[in-house]
Amino acid sequence: MSNTAPKTSQRKSGTSTKSAKPAKTTSSAKAAKSEARDRVRHKQKIGSRLEEYRRLTEAYVASPITMRPKDITGQDRRHHVRETILEDHAVRIDQQAFGTKEKFDKLASSLFKFFRGTSLLFHRDMLGEDARMPTVLALGDVHPENFGVMPNADNVPIFGVNDFDDAIYAPFSWDLKRGTAGFMIAAEEEGGYKRKKQKKIARKFLKGYFDGMAHFARYETESSEQMREDNAPKVIKRLFEEAKKPREDWLWDRYLNETGTGFRASDELTPISTRCDEFQKLIDKLGKQNNIEGTGRIGSLKLKDVAMRHGQGTASLGLPRYYCLLEGPLQNATDDLIVEFKKARHSALDGLVPPHEFDAGAKGDRIAHGQSVHLAKGDVFYGSAEIDGESFMTRERAPFREDIDLDDLSKKSWKAYAHACGWVLAQAHARSDEAGQLDYDVEQSILEAVMPQPLYIEDVIRSAEEAVERLRRDHVFYKEDLEKGAFDNTLSHYR
Repeated sequence: MSNTAPKTSQRKSGTSTKSAKPAKTTSSAKAAKSEARDRVRHKQKIGSRLEEYRRLTEAYVASPITMRPKDITGQDRRHHVRETILEDHAVRIDQQAFGTKEKFDKLASSLFKFFRGTSLLFHRDMLGEDARMPTVLALGDVHPENFGVMPNADNVPIFGVNDFDDAIYAPFSWDLKRGTAGFMIAAEEEGGYKRKKQKKIARKFLKGYFDGMAHFARYETESSEQMREDNAPKVIKRLFEEAKKPREDWLWDRYLNETGTGFRASDELTPISTRCDEFQKLIDKLGKQNNIEGTGRIGSLKLKDVAMRHGQGTASLGLPRYYCLLEGPLQNATDDLIVEFKKARHSALDGLVPPHEFDAGAKGDRIAHGQSVHLAKGDVFYGSAEIDGESFMTRERAPFREDIDLDDLSKKSWKAYAHACGWVLAQAHARSDEAGQLDYDVEQSILEAVMPQPLYIEDVIRSAEEAVERLRRDHVFYKEDLEKGAFDNTLSHYR
């Protein structure tokens, strides 16, 4: 019964005619409302589905008739694209990380950028594929702009694979399939070529790979050869030429403040000098970890300044990065070094490649392992570190670190460049048994596995054509969803 009498009863008894107060909520009603609020409050964020995909990979390997994401069409495919991209960017969205919106807009701007920035989506379509093929330490994200000039252990510019963020043990064919699709998309968007020319360029990439693999199978020089300015093909020689810049000019044009004692504040850099003591310890630890002697061009490993780096990359745009300025041996701001710390994540291929017994390590350690295997005598600053409980990879920034400008390639040089990229990828794979964990002859196994080679090359080309058309449809879905705000917030489970 209500605690407040109805108005009619009040009038009959001669009591006040003032309006009655609304009935108090009963304890059971209160409890129901509280429970409803708790259900909303305790909604569960949808996190990584890595383990679910790992189980699907195992199911596909065991029974190839299992449906995979690439088999989904229509609205179901649209949901898959949306949810995969949201999952891949969940931390950045939830933390409102710097550069997240910029990255989403960048992905919408072109098919090639979408391809570069959605490695997880691409590789989920491949899950469980090629279980019979020889395993290598795969690069994981092969495309025309993940090759370039960088410093080796002697500070000499070399050309090779230069992005190890997704490195993982996987069938060698995974790198070939993504690389072939990447060259076809880039040849279309950056070169303006039709399908026939795209396929010719892609074939050159594959031919370069198998030429390189045959070379290293015969001469066994994968641990000593390097593509330098003196032995590179003409198209790569031009890249070395473009990369030449005096270290002093490079430092003062872009990085140093007016006194040369630290970083210059800019759109790219925000100095955080208050953290110098913290990062000096990280540099000292990296020096011990990599047996870096504080002599010669490296100097004493003395830290001058630290800065946050903003707005770099496509796939990694929005991830935390730090630049450390180390004093050079001359101590006059003309030969300083810059070491980068970049947040490391799981490989996009993790849980998707056929099961095997090889382990490249976790996050930063995995990336450092990738560089040490893929490059003969590579950058001595490649390593791993932990900052604020998160895993980071490390490497040196250098004045001659240079990537190709695809716009400048002629019809002839496109094919020459593709062949050179295939060659250095073959060398990276060939090192998987000597520098990596494999216990069998990688080169001979790969050459045998692809016989007859002409048929295998055409199979990869056709697979890439299908992947490109699928990606084209995915890109349309993505742009429409982005415009409607689909990537403003991550998804949650509601009870």
